[in-house]
Amino acid sequence: MNERDLAAQVVAEVKKAVVGKDSSLMKLLAAILARGHVLLEDIPGVGKTTLALAFGKALDLRFARMQFTPDVMPSDITGFNLYNKAAGQMEYQSGAVMCNLFLADELNRATSRTQSALLEAMEEGQVTVDGVSRPVPQPFVVIATQNPAGASGTQRLPDSQLDRFMLRLSMGYPSPAEELELLRRKQYGGGMGGVERVVDRAGLERMRQAVDRVHISDEVLSYIVALVGATRKHPHLLQGASPRAALAVAAASRAAAFLRGRDYVVPEDVQAMWRDVAAHRLLPAPGAEWSGRTIAAEVLRTVEPPRIK
Repeated sequence: MNERDLAAQVVAEVKKAVVGKDSSLMKLLAAILARGHVLLEDIPGVGKTTLALAFGKALDLRFARMQFTPDVMPSDITGFNLYNKAAGQMEYQSGAVMCNLFLADELNRATSRTQSALLEAMEEGQVTVDGVSRPVPQPFVVIATQNPAGASGTQRLPDSQLDRFMLRLSMGYPSPAEELELLRRKQYGGGMGGVERVVDRAGLERMRQAVDRVHISDEVLSYIVALVGATRKHPHLLQGASPRAALAVAAASRAAAFLRGRDYVVPEDVQAMWRDVAAHRLLPAPGAEWSGRTIAAEVLRTVEPPRIK
């Protein structure tokens, strides 16, 4: 079975636990294949955690989950050193982040100090405790959920933290037909038990390498640069997209092309991923009525895409 067939089978397994939400499902898989992390922002109860659990099971990833509350400490995430009296030395005790798929549930309920404990693991693939750096297991993916800003007990994630997430997705309410199917499945015991492993970690790495081989022409790269540059000049923004955002758009576009059955990127792949990659990195000016997502959509309309022959 080739890598694209494996990806399609992963999607089919996840759909056993997640009703509808095909767009969110495909974009989350694209982020995993592009070695990115994902922020799921929505109200409670729409299936964010179920989606993360289903991917962990289908991809055979060692899974850890932490419910972020104000009393969670950074050491709970990174680990800590504990004195072993019998051995006469300090010994490292693993934190929750030492896994392949880390689900940070309701990340924005924790303190800023605790939130920042994830930064090194997300960006550099390691944690540092008492001056000693230890690599996290590979592959390593963070899927964080957060309730909308302003919900009880929440606080806005720092810009530096948001910039580490390749995508921010919002699942939204199901359609009436999807909600009816959800109720039917629950009535007959459907759920996570039906999701089976599709690939092991070596198989996931093969899919990632296939994504790495997807070609992006200079015309498409210039299109990405133009989109990012337009955000930096937008009158309603204090802060435009960073160079990290440009890299993320390119990587996510490769994964989108791979999932659509091509080994090259076209402007439509960039357009499919642009808003979810860029919007959470944009900082609107004080008093601006435009949200980051609105501005990202406007930039997409105004920047002319190249014509690929």
